[in-house]
Amino acid sequence: MRTAMTKAAVLGLSLLWLVTPAQAQAPQSFRVISPIFSQLVSFAMPSNFAAVFENTKGGHYIREAALKGESAQAWTQMITVTGEKGASGNPGLTPEKFAGNIAGGFKSACPESFAAKALGTTRFGGFDAFIAVIGCGSVDTGPERHSETALLIALKGEADYYTIQWAERGPASGKPPLDDEKWPARLRELRPIDLCPIVAGEKAPYPSCVNRS
Repeated sequence: MRTAMTKAAVLGLSLLWLVTPAQAQAPQSFRVISPIFSQLVSFAMPSNFAAVFENTKGGHYIREAALKGESAQAWTQMITVTGEKGASGNPGLTPEKFAGNIAGGFKSACPESFAAKALGTTRFGGFDAFIAVIGCGSVDTGPERHSETALLIALKGEADYYTIQWAERGPASGKPPLDDEKWPARLRELRPIDLCPIVAGEKAPYPSCVNRS
């Protein structure tokens, strides 16, 4: 997210991504499959979001989607996908530590109102992951002070690390709303989450990944 959590400067990267119907939600969700570095990243995105920014710089990748009608600069909700090329090769780096590094950068923007809540370790498609809710009660990264809270999913791929983040801005407060039931509900909306191999010569709709779940 072009927020306190993630600031990626960037060169262009051509992105192929697929949307296929997923489980019905309110609003309906769609399966999104994107080749990012060494793997395909797959999850369900609510249909009221649209991509507003996508780029890469060296080994850093980012794509942002905001509610339809909003922009990368002015948004109330944003779903962000990131990739960190080659990071899985670091033997001391776990999904929890990777998420902690992101949270640390977020905290630097709001040391007085930062808070975090771990939702625990898990696995998606056989890959280790860590989930947390992190946020600022008051931050001024936009036109006016506001709270900014995000569901953060960190995944360790075969070679790279990935994150899926669903953030929301609201009125400024003393602490971000970490205990709101919306965060577990949004995690359910993003499922199924998976990392699939990139098959040589295969193009969208990436049937090898679609057929895994």
